[in-house]
Amino acid sequence: MMLALFITSLGVFLYMVYVLLKPERF
Repeated sequence: MMLALFITSLGVFLYMVYVLLKPERF
């Protein structure tokens, strides 16, 4: 399923961007 892989990669990318833009844990 290429669609599932695309959605998973997109979700991981958005999560990484969110963590980089909001480093509230440090």
